[in-house]
Amino acid sequence: MQQISGYLRRAVDDFNMIAPGEKVAVALSGGKDSILMLHGLKHLSRYHPSKFRVIAIFIDLGFGNIDIEAMKQECKKLEVPLIIRKTDIAPLVFDIRKESNPCALCAKMRRGAIHDAAIEAGCRTIALGHHRDDAIETLAMNLIYEGRIGCFQPVTYLDRKDVRTIRPMIYLTERQIANTVERLKFPIVKNPCPMDHTSMRQQTKDLLKEAEERFPGLSERLFGAIVRSDLPGWKKE
Repeated sequence: MQQISGYLRRAVDDFNMIAPGEKVAVALSGGKDSILMLHGLKHLSRYHPSKFRVIAIFIDLGFGNIDIEAMKQECKKLEVPLIIRKTDIAPLVFDIRKESNPCALCAKMRRGAIHDAAIEAGCRTIALGHHRDDAIETLAMNLIYEGRIGCFQPVTYLDRKDVRTIRPMIYLTERQIANTVERLKFPIVKNPCPMDHTSMRQQTKDLLKEAEERFPGLSERLFGAIVRSDLPGWKKE
């Protein structure tokens, strides 16, 4: 965890993600990315000069039959308060509206639920578990599907609700995350979404994996291009 929190600290410091004494809400999905981010930020909070605090927020999308007991115990072990917000997002998206491309609407509604829960808990900064490979995939998706050069920002401010989202995992690769979670035996909640592994992002992930095999080092070069570019929000402070 010392090594992982080092990557997080680099991102936090490079992009001025956390203010002194701040309470940070971790968007906890139960997947490998968010559970490692929870552990990493909690570890970092013990020695980072900003002396920030950590809470966790889990949005129950309403799929049913999802066991989050292990996640509750993990938060209890870390002494991190866990807020569980129940919603009807899944029934609305899949059963009522029957969206042909449900991911965008689901993500938008989930973000709204996280923002509201964080504000109610007195948090104005929300940590999302996006990592380096997510940034590369987003760049590729914008090029392939929209014909534009763009990527999410390490820090995003939503003035309508006066909240910031931060992405302290951006220097970690998905492989690093998966290996660490497996090595430390962190509990993972199975994703109940029927679109898991079938979305446009998954198709882009598969395409980039094939390209990496043909052109070793491609992912590192693409991320380097993002960092060195003039894309909004990627200039280090």
